[in-house]
Amino acid sequence: MSSRELKTLLDQVADTREIVLRRAGTWSADYDAWSDARDDTLLAYASWRSSPTAETYAVYRAAQDREDAAQDTLALR
Repeated sequence: MSSRELKTLLDQVADTREIVLRRAGTWSADYDAWSDARDDTLLAYASWRSSPTAETYAVYRAAQDREDAAQDTLALR
């Protein structure tokens, strides 16, 4: 499946404004969302550094944006 096909498929999924967390509630949902996003960012960064392509960089930047948004939410609590 190409990136374009995947994006088209995902665009058809309704946004329920729900998040899925990997870990059982450790502190709070906001903290867990940030922690999951941070883990994803670290993995994406490592992937980009080991294979520096436009696609791996885009994945890293998307993960970083999600981590930033989660951190902003956490800071409001």
